[in-house]
Amino acid sequence: MGKLFSIGEVLIDFIPHEKGVALKDVVSFERAPGGAPANVAAAVAKYGQKSAMISKLGKDAFGDFLVEKLEEAGVETDKIYRTEEANTALAFVSLKENGERDFSFYRNPSADLLLDEEEVHSAWFEAGDLLHFCSVDLVESPMKQAHKKAIAAVSEAGGLVSFDPNVRLPLWKRAEDCRSAILEFLPLADIVKVSDEELEFITGIKDEGKAIQSLFVGKVKAVVYTKGADGADLYLKGDKFESSGFSVEPVDTTGAGDAFIGGLLYQLLELQANPGNVEEVLQNHQANILQFANASGALTTTGKGAISALPTLEQIRALIG
Repeated sequence: MGKLFSIGEVLIDFIPHEKGVALKDVVSFERAPGGAPANVAAAVAKYGQKSAMISKLGKDAFGDFLVEKLEEAGVETDKIYRTEEANTALAFVSLKENGERDFSFYRNPSADLLLDEEEVHSAWFEAGDLLHFCSVDLVESPMKQAHKKAIAAVSEAGGLVSFDPNVRLPLWKRAEDCRSAILEFLPLADIVKVSDEELEFITGIKDEGKAIQSLFVGKVKAVVYTKGADGADLYLKGDKFESSGFSVEPVDTTGAGDAFIGGLLYQLLELQANPGNVEEVLQNHQANILQFANASGALTTTGKGAISALPTLEQIRALIG
């Protein structure tokens, strides 16, 4: 059975106690472990498959807290390096009444951006493994080159690569830099997850169908198009499969997309997907895979934070019914 490797940021999300208040007016926050790749690793581990995090944290109390929380979730942390050259990244979040978020990030740079390609080892990866990454840590930094090495290594070993652009424009000097980085890494992935809010920004195409088809570049074999509470669509070359979302009372949407893709990648590991069979696996099991992923994402919105709000397998199965 393969293992999920997530590479990228691990950070502290400071979630406000008040809803519907601008970030400048928030009085008190609650800390929660976060970072999109870390959220995905935690979901996969919580549901019962092996996962490991590849990153770098500061030698500080926040770094200690994050390692502890990932280990509690079952994520392997031996590939998380520690440094005194920079601090662990922080993200302050303000919540609108509907649970949607605004972010303010503190990292200039943060420790994760200092992960060097020499610290990524090809021997980590085996056939059947899965590497997941996002765009937040694709800014010009040692971490960007570490991503390239990890992607090449897992591909060469016979593993799958998953990419969730997870656009966070406040972290980029220019929106175009973010878009360029996403388009640079897109052809390196086997599976791409993109949200309805991100599609036009990434592709520059207004027509939804044409925009999604434009994502089939390079190695891309599958595009998962998420629509929040309305569910998600799976696109293979020449095929489209639709799924419905689940109706829940959202408290905080932080990490919902990560819980969705974590649920999907967990299923692919369960089904022993690899570059040679992933399209067949997705086609044959699309209904169950999407239903599970939708339930994982929906239930995560009913609690605060991301990792701390992940549901159990029992809760997902109860929601699916």
